[in-house]
Amino acid sequence: MFKVDYSNQALKFLKGCDKILVRRILDKINILKEKPFISDVKILSSNFYRVRVGSICILYEVDYRDNLLGIVKIDKRSKVYD
Repeated sequence: MFKVDYSNQALKFLKGCDKILVRRILDKINILKEKPFISDVKILSSNFYRVRVGSICILYEVDYRDNLLGIVKIDKRSKVYD
């Protein structure tokens, strides 16, 4: 199981969301903790990956050396790549 490290932007986004959306996002992150490459993951580059929860995108990176899943950014699909 991977340890999860959230960026400041990701934590700020989660604090501003309603409880139902936060629960859906955290459920997806818990799945990623067990298996970081599920069927709906898209590879963005050699270190970054994207998974969607409805219209919300979660950008993350995986560090096997430290057994760490870094949540880089969580945002709406139209804003996540800015």
